[in-house]
Amino acid sequence: MKHSIPVETLGPLGELMANAVTKCVHCGFCLPACPTYTVLGEEMDSPRGRIILMKSVLEGGIELEDAIQYVDRCLGCLGCVTACPSGVPYGELITPFRGYAEERRHRPTVERLARRVTRETLPFPTRFRLAAKAGHLAKPVGKYLPLQFQAMLKMLPDNLPTAPPLPEHYPAQGKRRARVGLVSGCVQQALSPEINWATLRVLARNGVEVVIPPGQGCCGALASHTGDQVTARSLASELSQVFSADVDAILTNAAGCGSSMHEYPLLFRGTDLGEVTEAFARKIMDISVFLDQLGITSPPPLPSPLKAAYHDACHLAHAQGVTAAPRRLLGQIPELTVIPIPEGDLCCGSAGSYNLEQPEIADMLGSRKAEFILATQAEVVITGNIGCLIQLHTHLKRVVDQNGGQFELPPVLHTIEMLDRAYSGWRL
Repeated sequence: MKHSIPVETLGPLGELMANAVTKCVHCGFCLPACPTYTVLGEEMDSPRGRIILMKSVLEGGIELEDAIQYVDRCLGCLGCVTACPSGVPYGELITPFRGYAEERRHRPTVERLARRVTRETLPFPTRFRLAAKAGHLAKPVGKYLPLQFQAMLKMLPDNLPTAPPLPEHYPAQGKRRARVGLVSGCVQQALSPEINWATLRVLARNGVEVVIPPGQGCCGALASHTGDQVTARSLASELSQVFSADVDAILTNAAGCGSSMHEYPLLFRGTDLGEVTEAFARKIMDISVFLDQLGITSPPPLPSPLKAAYHDACHLAHAQGVTAAPRRLLGQIPELTVIPIPEGDLCCGSAGSYNLEQPEIADMLGSRKAEFILATQAEVVITGNIGCLIQLHTHLKRVVDQNGGQFELPPVLHTIEMLDRAYSGWRL
């Protein structure tokens, strides 16, 4: 696609945005891969439509306000990147454009307040736990709140699990095969701390020594998703400096975090920290990829056959190209059968903080995904991302409740939790 974008006025990311526009040939292969186009059916809610809109804004042909609602409705799932035969690097357009838009737009008061609550609580586990307690008190009046705040209350679990502090060091069992750092995360450490403990146990069982640096914070993913590049860079810079170089890899067990950290070279392009953060990003590996490459000790057979539906987290499958590794790991659990989910490559509607900012569309996608999962009659659901895990559980429970006992509510586990339970002889 030809363009007249004034690249020289857009800073170090201008050339990348223009290049993404150039590669689009309007073929439309991205349309069926796009969740918002699937549920809304509007051209401007497709990747092709959004590319045209962003191009027009950057060229000065239309006002930002005429395009922003469609850009905001993009989940950033990158399903279009997987589907695109022309190799359009959509992430190199949508992420910088969101930063461009946030610098130039004054959002309505409710949107600004909702984003501030998200920004000031989710990346900080202690604050988040306090906010969650306050949220429970607000639930009786939740229906009178704006949609974004209603969504926040709906996503809160009935009880937050206790979160024992992680050790700074977790030794390998037997002969040490590798030494890794672990990104402990922020939202995950508050909502599902057991994922990190399962990670430590599985790694140790397979001869891996783990270092968990104290003082690590959010990776900046949530800020980046909303176009707050200043906050994203600040958090990313702090995180990249707490890890020692004396590790074989830096592991993450949250697909959204891993995707964001792999984007650090984009986030810091043209800055003094470009080389440092790029070196950090090269060491980042998803836990499933690391264990798949390392090779694991096969767990003992499960006590009885078990059917599992595996949900591909978009930021693992589309953003990082990781689909086979988790399935190979699960395939090493005797008596576990992994079954496909219809429309398995379509987003569940979590997408970072999307289900808090665009709750109506997120609910459509979450319910759609839940119905497809329940139709498989899977006894357990497995995924590789905390956001997906919470979204899936919320909507599976909602659909089960709406159908009056027609379905059993399957537990939703992280891939590493399934491995950990298999090693322990878990019975459903």
